[in-house]
Amino acid sequence: MTARQQPVVFLCGPRAGGNSDTAGLAFADGLAKTGSNPRVLALRDHGVAPCRGCGACAGPGHRCPLDREGDAAAMLFAALDAAPLAAFAAPIYFYHVPALFKALIDRAQRRYEIRAAAVAGAALAGTPGTAATPGGHLPPDRPAYPLLVAGRPQGERLFEGALLTLKYFLWPFGFVLGRPCLLRGLDAPGDLAGNAEALAGLGEAGQAAGR
Repeated sequence: MTARQQPVVFLCGPRAGGNSDTAGLAFADGLAKTGSNPRVLALRDHGVAPCRGCGACAGPGHRCPLDREGDAAAMLFAALDAAPLAAFAAPIYFYHVPALFKALIDRAQRRYEIRAAAVAGAALAGTPGTAATPGGHLPPDRPAYPLLVAGRPQGERLFEGALLTLKYFLWPFGFVLGRPCLLRGLDAPGDLAGNAEALAGLGEAGQAAGR
C-alpha cells in the first residue's frame, strides 16, 4: 500500500496502556503482518474541541469555526479520508464510548452536512446514492472495524449504543462497519494483555482485514 492507502487504527481510550489500547495494537499488529503498515493514532494525544451546536456547518461552505490552529479534528478526519480501512479501539463507559471519542464523533457534524448536501444534489441530478467528500470525490464503501472493550462481563445490549453511533458517524466518510471485536469482562489494567486467546483473535481479525 502507498502512504495514501495507509490503514488507520484509532486508540480511543483516555488511559495510555489500557485494555482498549492493547486491543487496537493487537489488531494493528495483525494488519502489519499483511504488509499493510497501519498508522496508529491515540486520540488522547490530539486536542479536539467539542461541538458547540452553532449550526455554522449547515450554511454555505459548511465551515466549522472550531477548525483552527491547535485543534486536531481536521487532521484526524483527513487520516480517515485517506485510509482504505480503519479500526476504532475504545472502552465502554456507561454503555457508550468515552468522552474524548464522542467529542470527535460530534465534530463530524460538518462532514454529515457535506455528504447530506451531496446526496440531495445527486438526487436532484437523477443519480441517487452518490455523495462526496470535501474534496469532491465519491467515497467507496470502506470497512471500519469496532474494537470495543467492556469491563462488565454481561449485558445483552452492552455494545448496542456504541455500534449504532459508529455506524452513523462513519456514513459521511464512506465507511461501513466491518465485523466488530466485542470483548467483555476486561476491567483491570492488564486484563487483556494476559488473555492470550483474546489477543490472538484480535491479531487474526487484523490479518483478515488486511488481506
